[in-house]
Amino acid sequence: MKNYDVVVVGGGPAGLFTAIMCAKKGWRIALLEKNKSCGRKLLMAGAGKCNITQAGEMAHFLTCYGENARFLKQALLSFSNEDLLAFFKKRGLEFVTMENGKVFPKSLKSQDVLQVLLVECERRGVEIYYEHAVDSIVKEEETFVVTTQKERLTSRVVVVATGGLSYPHTGSTGDGFIFAKQFGHKIVPTKPALTPLKIKNYAWADLSGTSFEALSYTLWRQGKKIGTYQGDFLLTHSGVSGPGIINYSRYMQSGDVIKCNFVGADSIEAFRSQLTKTLSEGKKTLVKTIVRDLPLTKRFADKVLELCGISEALKCAELTKATRQKLLTTLTEYEMEVKELGGYHVAMVTTGGVSIKEIKPKTMESKKVPNLYFVGEVLDIDGDTGGYNIQAALSMAYLAAKAIGEQKES
Repeated sequence: MKNYDVVVVGGGPAGLFTAIMCAKKGWRIALLEKNKSCGRKLLMAGAGKCNITQAGEMAHFLTCYGENARFLKQALLSFSNEDLLAFFKKRGLEFVTMENGKVFPKSLKSQDVLQVLLVECERRGVEIYYEHAVDSIVKEEETFVVTTQKERLTSRVVVVATGGLSYPHTGSTGDGFIFAKQFGHKIVPTKPALTPLKIKNYAWADLSGTSFEALSYTLWRQGKKIGTYQGDFLLTHSGVSGPGIINYSRYMQSGDVIKCNFVGADSIEAFRSQLTKTLSEGKKTLVKTIVRDLPLTKRFADKVLELCGISEALKCAELTKATRQKLLTTLTEYEMEVKELGGYHVAMVTTGGVSIKEIKPKTMESKKVPNLYFVGEVLDIDGDTGGYNIQAALSMAYLAAKAIGEQKES
């Protein structure tokens, strides 16, 4: 049996950074990783380019984590985006800020970010155990016993950084939820988040790749409006995606209906009134001419005409009231019923997890079990796309390590 000061379970960014920050002179730190290598999900971040954080003020970050954002306030203020970048820059990694404030390594390679973390672990003497899936964690008086198929390790402190359920092929299979439950923690029901939607009876497959900037839409459940959202919107071969969809997928479920304002009208009623007037006064003008003059691509406008059953030769004077109504609705409140959310194999993160009500937000320590910490996606906290989740993972790791260090020194 090997004894350590801290045992970290999980070799993603949260686990690696916790281990690095805990490693002080004379401390023994062990990190247990179930795979043959660390950071498999990190390597996928930003399509392999690693959108590591977001530029701008930290106050904005607190608007990007859904209903549980307040939990992260202490962590984000203790280890900001500038602190994160300074850590990597000090170790030779340069960065570039792209569109919408997304920050990437200048090399556009996730591997370079991972390499900095691995080299720093080695430099600080962190002992990484690869292919050591944890079978159990038990606490005997003041000591944790962590058992794998190959080793038994003991420590006064355990940090669980096992991730959620998204991209399970990378090793994120919900192990941390099992450990948390065994220690009496509540697990908030999980589902995929930051994920595209599959749409029932989808009519736009032939326009896959068509995008809209800052499209606004409303979300409905059982006939009741539950939200209004806006963001970049993308038609795919089976549904809808883009930041404007995936950032709010945490609020959605099968059977919900989204109503899309494709023309970007600030006032749907005013737009409908004006278009109705234009069509009424058009007489011999072709309907397709008026529709193609709207702020839409020609391909999209023609698809709208097709869906409304409006022929190439139809004149405004020939437009029936029912067809006109269908056109107005298609342009401003087109309904799409959610068939299902994209599964964990395509979801960037998991919503749900270990309840943050049972975690101390200033330390990441369990309120139920002293010296047991949870960091990263294993917790019921998930951010928008754009670097917010990696930032949160490293900020939580920093806060936990700081608390562990202060406790041990006291």
